[in-house]
Amino acid sequence: MDVSEDRMEELKERYGLMKERILELQKDASFCGIYGDYVSKLAGFLSGVYEVYETIEKQGRDGIEQEQWVGWNERMYEDILEPAYQHSYANPDVAVKAFGIEMGQRLCFLYTELRALIPSAYQGNLQDIVIYSELFVEIETMLKLRGQSEEKSLEDLVEQVQAAIYAFERDYSEIIVTERLKSQLDSSMDFALNIVMQSDFSDLSYLYYYGDYIGKNELLSARYFNTLSQKEMDDMAFTYTDGYREGFEIAGIDLSQKKTVNIRYHIGFERMVKAAVMQFAEMGLKPVLYPAAVKSLDKRMHLKIGYASSPANKQYDYDHRFDNALYLDKAFAERKLEVLTAAYEDFKNLCREYAGPACIETFGEEEFVPVNKDTAIRLSAQQQTLSVKLQSQMGQLANRYIPHDQYSFTIIAYPLPEIGREYEAIFRETVKVNNLDKKVYREIQQKLIDALDEAEYVQVLGTGGNTTDMKVMLHQKQNPQKETNFENCLADVNIPVGEVFTSPRLTGTSGVLNVSSVFLNDLDYKNLTITFENGMITDYTCSNFDSEEENRAFVKENLLNHRDTLPLGEFAIGTNTTAYVMARQYGILHKLPILIVEKMGPHFALGDTCYSYSEDSKLYNPDGREIVAKENECSALRKSEDKTERAKAYFNCHTDITIPYEEIEGIYAVRANGEKTAIISQGRFVLPGTELLNDALQS
Repeated sequence: MDVSEDRMEELKERYGLMKERILELQKDASFCGIYGDYVSKLAGFLSGVYEVYETIEKQGRDGIEQEQWVGWNERMYEDILEPAYQHSYANPDVAVKAFGIEMGQRLCFLYTELRALIPSAYQGNLQDIVIYSELFVEIETMLKLRGQSEEKSLEDLVEQVQAAIYAFERDYSEIIVTERLKSQLDSSMDFALNIVMQSDFSDLSYLYYYGDYIGKNELLSARYFNTLSQKEMDDMAFTYTDGYREGFEIAGIDLSQKKTVNIRYHIGFERMVKAAVMQFAEMGLKPVLYPAAVKSLDKRMHLKIGYASSPANKQYDYDHRFDNALYLDKAFAERKLEVLTAAYEDFKNLCREYAGPACIETFGEEEFVPVNKDTAIRLSAQQQTLSVKLQSQMGQLANRYIPHDQYSFTIIAYPLPEIGREYEAIFRETVKVNNLDKKVYREIQQKLIDALDEAEYVQVLGTGGNTTDMKVMLHQKQNPQKETNFENCLADVNIPVGEVFTSPRLTGTSGVLNVSSVFLNDLDYKNLTITFENGMITDYTCSNFDSEEENRAFVKENLLNHRDTLPLGEFAIGTNTTAYVMARQYGILHKLPILIVEKMGPHFALGDTCYSYSEDSKLYNPDGREIVAKENECSALRKSEDKTERAKAYFNCHTDITIPYEEIEGIYAVRANGEKTAIISQGRFVLPGTELLNDALQS
């Protein structure tokens, strides 16, 4: 928290007043009538926040015993863990049952929004603690007046509470949005970096320093990492950091002009992160480590972007994924965009120095099947449209200050202990998969590209109950000797190795995409079926729920991001049969992240192409041919002179959906004269020169 000395003195005075008031409420809030228990519980939570903040400020982290760290963690998260969540006011079912739909949703929102103070307390962010405490006291005063007198109508009370929430989110958006962007760009914000670089990893107390929920995944991951040698840590980090470096090299971007790298990781992986920090330093890059968002103004649905632990309760996160619906309207969207624009302008120098994200993803958590609650806050149809527009405008704004063709990234993934008893064996196999020989794959994938480049379109057919029947149109090349439609993707920005991909022509791309089960953005989809016509989605469903209405709504909310349609942004053929065999051997296919799964069969991406915002940059395969299929009929609208049409160019989403090999009857490269060349038949590679890929499948 960067505030002046005078501002800090003011905050301390306000803090003292709020603390005194809230501690009184913890003891007795009966004068709030039916809201008394709610007020008392929330006051008790805030008193815990104050205890954490003051103790760390007074004693420092080193002066606190592990027992106290563990106790705080249990206290901060006890009310959202199962089975306590079934009786918590953080649960919309509970709040609505107690207070009715209008008031219940707003008080449930407040209860959840104040939970954003947990990391603030650990980080010493007094400003957050003060302003959110003041919001609580403001609303508590309204509840008290209602509790003391029946003259105030419930409708008036709801209106007052709503106005307070709206005013708070609007008035403090400048602070909240600006601080969030700064945390993503500024290496001087070193709270997490200090934990990584200064902690004694043999003492697992350090895991609790963040303020995130610490469960078995975090504890067991850290313990397992402590059994690995420093060389193993350095090698794991090198796979990741060298892939990052290669990304710049391949894209022709001068890494020496950059100063910061954004490291995203799972808590418990600190030994690997520390090794990576030191390797990035050799490239001249300083690390930026920022937490996953917890405030409704910052969050992107239920997703965790930044450093984070496994969720204490995924249903809790899912219940609150649209909490911003309480205040999202046109005026608020304009305000947020205005604030964000000013923040980017303030940090424009940091933007120029930003090299991009380096992400360590994880997999292995138990399957989560969400419950759609009628009591949860939802976006209206009008808000859905507004949200889509706002996300698009924010994406364009980000690209203005951090152009896509001026930074790179890398992503790698490892299992969590929750994956099962064979965790350590799976971890070792994952390390092997992440380090497969790129030279071998480069040559095999070039054989695939040579055959695909002769085709007018690709046909993909499913088998064994899979109803996929897709026709994917390819771009016409002006100079086949020097141009190619497919990128030969090796293990650089996208680890592990193993795919060739293209941006299809939308016109003529049609058919049905089906997959029996796929895990996307922490959600499991059963029998997902999507229909395309001229490259655009025309229909969709799944079988997660009993009603077709719920199934369609689930797909629209989470895959289409509330849009009516999306284009087919990518078609690819995954070649990493080694990863596929690992998945089958350990029975973890449904637990693998899309990062690995997309290398294990043909996949189709909904949304933007892989080259969005950087279509005009030159990019070449290892054989020297230029990749020319980098845009489609949607992204081409970026060149339109009509502002309305330009706004339709990008969707700011890209979700890969993979069909596993055993669900594939065949993939065929089809020439203009109708002649077919089989790439895959009955789940096996049959193109001459690619047979080596089948060795893993037969072992």
